[in-house]
Amino acid sequence: MADIQKYFVQFDEAIRFDRDVEKAALAEKRERILRKLSEGIKRQRVEGTTIPSYEPFNQGSYAMNLGVKPVDGDFDLDVGLRFDLSKADYPDPVVVKGWVHRALDGHTRKVEVRRSCVTVFYQEGGEDIYHVDLAIYSSGKRNADGKDYIAKGKPGQRADERRWEPSDPQELQNVIVSGRSGENAQQFRRVIRALKRWKELRLSPQHGRKAPKGIALTVAAHHWFEVSVKKDVFGKAIGYDDLGALKSLVTQMLSRFETVWSAEERRSVVRLRILHPVSRDYDFCSNMSSASMLGFKERLEALLAALNTALGAQEPRAACQALREQLGDDFPLPEGR
Repeated sequence: MADIQKYFVQFDEAIRFDRDVEKAALAEKRERILRKLSEGIKRQRVEGTTIPSYEPFNQGSYAMNLGVKPVDGDFDLDVGLRFDLSKADYPDPVVVKGWVHRALDGHTRKVEVRRSCVTVFYQEGGEDIYHVDLAIYSSGKRNADGKDYIAKGKPGQRADERRWEPSDPQELQNVIVSGRSGENAQQFRRVIRALKRWKELRLSPQHGRKAPKGIALTVAAHHWFEVSVKKDVFGKAIGYDDLGALKSLVTQMLSRFETVWSAEERRSVVRLRILHPVSRDYDFCSNMSSASMLGFKERLEALLAALNTALGAQEPRAACQALREQLGDDFPLPEGR
């Protein structure tokens, strides 16, 4: 079996956010947006709108150091805004989103209210190059059950499509990153970033089906990732094995697909449930159709086949070539046969 660990590390260096460039640019955009938001909220208060205080916090890939450079160049940053309000006092969460949208409208040429967030786009030559997603929350300090809730819905949607859903992104982040440290944590992050790049290439919207979100893949890794190392003839660990770790995770995911009866479609369908690690009552794949789920499974099987081919290759070039077909051209291709 060819040893290609150094190429996995090089691949990770090529696809991960550059801490000194991309992260700095996103952080600068974040601060500008938060200043504009503060000014806009104050203006609305002066005009007579009662708006509670709020606190911003980083969330998502940026906060967990799991960011991957997007193939299309549109970098994103997730920011949470926790408002000091009870969802019972604002049954229509779109009202709260409206405060944020009005505060930021005009900051750039394109600011949109989307179902899960308010998004500020930065463009260059008419193309999106950065965007910041602001997710709006109702504070658990104000809710009877003590839980945070995220605002879902947008203008034009029916009343039953506008709702507050339980969500605690900071607790989720803490659970995912806790218990892993040092090189084990680094391998965990490399495998997630590789899987996210694969998803962007093989499950993009142009394929016509909905893909699982990046957080779904991250939570899947939290549940089923296992550290993989190479060992010498005496069983002593001699280095990390990202190829083995990725194969193990993909194998675990495929083994958990189930055939279930869909009352809505009146037929059996395949599903993979990726449950929230804290509440266990939310499935990160629940919004995927049966067709999208089947496509997800088929593409995972194709990825596993490529990983097995790489594992069986005797030369590094052949192993890397098999992986490039799934992970893209950023995966190195060494010289030789």
